[in-house]
Amino acid sequence: MELLDKIKGLAKELHPEVIRLRRHLHAHPELSYQEFETARFVADTLKSMGLEPVEGIAGTGVTALIEGRNPSSRTIALRADLDALPIAEKNDVPYKSTKEGIMHACGHDVHTSSLLGTAMILSRLRDEFEGTVKLIFQPGEEKNPGGASLMIKEGVLESPRPDYIFGQHVMPLMPVGKIGFKPGMYMASADEIYLTVHGKGGHGALPEMAIDPVLIASHIIVGLQQVISRNANPKKPSVLTFGKVIANGATNIIPDKVEIAGTFRALDEEWRAKAHVLIRQMAEHIALGMGGSCDVNIDRGYPFLKNDEALTARARNFAEAYVGKDNVIDLDIWMGAEDFSYYSQELPACFYRLGTRNEARGITSYVHTPTFDIDEAALEIGIGLMAWMAINA
Repeated sequence: MELLDKIKGLAKELHPEVIRLRRHLHAHPELSYQEFETARFVADTLKSMGLEPVEGIAGTGVTALIEGRNPSSRTIALRADLDALPIAEKNDVPYKSTKEGIMHACGHDVHTSSLLGTAMILSRLRDEFEGTVKLIFQPGEEKNPGGASLMIKEGVLESPRPDYIFGQHVMPLMPVGKIGFKPGMYMASADEIYLTVHGKGGHGALPEMAIDPVLIASHIIVGLQQVISRNANPKKPSVLTFGKVIANGATNIIPDKVEIAGTFRALDEEWRAKAHVLIRQMAEHIALGMGGSCDVNIDRGYPFLKNDEALTARARNFAEAYVGKDNVIDLDIWMGAEDFSYYSQELPACFYRLGTRNEARGITSYVHTPTFDIDEAALEIGIGLMAWMAINA
């Protein structure tokens, strides 16, 4: 327990500095694969700890090693993501985004500052743990093909190869102080669906002289829901949602084409592949049967995320020791997607949730919204818990 108390003490001591780091990152967000200032800030912060970061991996990725005793005995990887979202922030806070239309609305500022804080703790405890900790700061989690996949291609999981990898993500549905785990299958794969329905434009009063792509598109959207309701295994959830439809006609103008965009999520790779075929066939055939045509583009995204059961069970025990058993909760399957899934396909992985909600202070907004924020008390827990996991895994 002496080491646990030491880590908690360091987390408390470093908490104000980690808040400063987080607020700097929040005020200076950058979009996916454009995180140049963020990467430099991370590298400079690592250098200030005496570490030797490697920069420019997959463009803006940064890594560094912290070696304890007997560094070749084992390697534990810890990952954070750098990118922000194209959202205009509506929070009235001193650290509000200074970049119009860009915001850290998914907590990546929290993940990055937390991993930097964890690195500070581990750097001070080099003589008290075995092995090597590999820090991974990756670009482009929010955009295909996913920065994780690019960093893996460039060898981030080699030299040395980690035995395990941990990832932490904010959870605004959980009160600050709570930690959540889900062993086994946890998050869905994510594919982007783009449909372009072609018809023949004309006057709205004379539809018989046109081929109406708006009508065709409506039938396609409704019809494609059958892909899920009549084909998917109900024990393995999947979701097909369309969130963008552009016709660009008018009250009395039938356009030549309609563009549709959506997402498909699944928890089974065999079904995922089959669904792609069904989506394509149904969209094309509905359009053809109504006199038009449909171009189908399926942009294959992240795979499903599966937490290693043995590693996650150990991580849960570490969390119970750190925050108390009553503060560790079970998570359900989540149909959201995360490119941490690429790491989980390569080696034993554990992706867990850090509670950030504080209803008394009005901090309740979900991620990907313009009012998302966190209770920064979560940072003290986040940096200490991740350090404790890395040392014990």
